[in-house]
Amino acid sequence: MKKAVVTDYAFDDLEIERAVIEPLGCQLVGQKIGRTPEQLFDLVRDADFVITQFAPVNAAVIARMQKCRVIVRYGIGVDNVDLKAAAAQNVPVCNVPDYCIDEVADHALAMILDLTRKITANAAKVKAGGWGLAVPLRALFVLKSMTVGVVGFGRIGREVASRLKAFKCKLLVCDPAVEAAAVRAAGCTPAALPELLSASDLVTLHCPSTPQTQSMINARSIAAMKPGAMLVNTSRGTLVKTDDLAAAIQTGRISAAALDVTDPEPIPPEHPIVKLDQCIINAHIASASPQSVEKLRTEAATLVARAFRGEPLPNIVNGVKA
Repeated sequence: MKKAVVTDYAFDDLEIERAVIEPLGCQLVGQKIGRTPEQLFDLVRDADFVITQFAPVNAAVIARMQKCRVIVRYGIGVDNVDLKAAAAQNVPVCNVPDYCIDEVADHALAMILDLTRKITANAAKVKAGGWGLAVPLRALFVLKSMTVGVVGFGRIGREVASRLKAFKCKLLVCDPAVEAAAVRAAGCTPAALPELLSASDLVTLHCPSTPQTQSMINARSIAAMKPGAMLVNTSRGTLVKTDDLAAAIQTGRISAAALDVTDPEPIPPEHPIVKLDQCIINAHIASASPQSVEKLRTEAATLVARAFRGEPLPNIVNGVKA
């Protein structure tokens, strides 16, 4: 009997996956937590199909896969999977690129509104028994008078820009993979990253974690940003050097930030950025809704089912021909 394994999962159970995979005559085995490569070695050794969420499926893990036919990532980003190592073993890696688009776009917009209108800070003051403004008047902004820089113009970046257009702010977009004409057609202005950073009152990140984008927000790029600018990251924690961001917030170079993702993740509670009132941090939950989670799990299991039946695989991200 062929075997599908789930390296780790944050759900209550695997019943959605089981309902898709086991009627094929394929065994499904999963473990809740796989935080280290060593916790995956035995699990993946004889797996025909691997589904992973956050576990580190690195070269050492992939080398132990004796007969794997596909690795499926629960999600859009695939930075926890060594794509080159998988390609070297001719194992296709697939993602689920079309789930949670609206959830993450909504969450980014909510964070932008919180930073500009200080909703969390003002609510906390009332709960503590106070009244009136919780922040100086100069810390409140109206989007109509702001320039917002959108870094990354894929599915989510475009949805964020579409939502922001209703607030009548000026929108700058940086994405080398997108034609300038497409950016203009969406009602935005194309810009190189240095121009976007220097002109934007708020920057929101919507790009994958790649060697080109990792640590793109660091001490040097922060120094190029508009003084007092704000930052939102609902993409990948590794886009931002957390220590550099914390230092910039402490000096006021960055006036406020909102992060759904961090590096490291989870962020240690003793990290300086956790203590900063000017920084809102969520626990990587922007994608969450009952609908998005069901879609994610169903599509991941369906990819395994397609591989089981020998059908062509969509969404291959490491160039392997399946």
